[in-house]
Amino acid sequence: MESTQVTLHIWMFTFAVGQSYAVRRRDGAGWALVDAGLPGNERPVLEALARLGARPEDVKDIVLTHFHVDHRGSAAALAAATGARVLAGAPDAPVIRGEVPEPPPVLEDWEVALWESVQSGLADVPPAGPCRVDVELADGDVLDWGEEVRVVAVPGHTDGSIALHLTSSGVLFTGDTIAGVPHVMLGVFNTDRRRALESFRRQAELDVQTACFGHGAPVVGGAGQALREAAARLPVG
Repeated sequence: MESTQVTLHIWMFTFAVGQSYAVRRRDGAGWALVDAGLPGNERPVLEALARLGARPEDVKDIVLTHFHVDHRGSAAALAAATGARVLAGAPDAPVIRGEVPEPPPVLEDWEVALWESVQSGLADVPPAGPCRVDVELADGDVLDWGEEVRVVAVPGHTDGSIALHLTSSGVLFTGDTIAGVPHVMLGVFNTDRRRALESFRRQAELDVQTACFGHGAPVVGGAGQALREAAARLPVG
């Protein structure tokens, strides 16, 4: 796992597939994690946090942007190690808890080979297993991380996908609804492409300076303009 500083208060943890983020509260009163990485990565995450001066009990929130294994995989172990509460979009919560099976994506023709390649790469990854969800999030909910964190419902990648908008600092965590591989683009492997396109456009309307994706390098500075330019290139449906 690789750790990279994104802004003064945000670090990105990069795994074999996907990435998560550690956010230090602007008032210094703890940390939050946005996504948890593949299963089995709880120790590297905790070690990276320790190097940043964070004790396990300093982690107060683990927010899962959606239910896919590269985002929720280590959530249960991290929650057990830290005592943090786990938050996720309400429609995805039953999948994360293991109560219902994971709905498969509806692949575009060009995505089939990519999907097969990704699945092959995950063949040796252990299953995520269920994880409790303490708080089910809905559009417009507000979290306090020393600044306002507004929950934005962005369905399409999964039904319960959420983005997080840190309104004062202009940071947006998009989950997999938007990717940065190799440029700003619609995320792949969506359950409902039409809704995913609508969710992309909604995020492009937000006032943001930094965009942090589930896959690909963050955009630091001018992210709103980059999102709007990418949205203008999207197909109609």
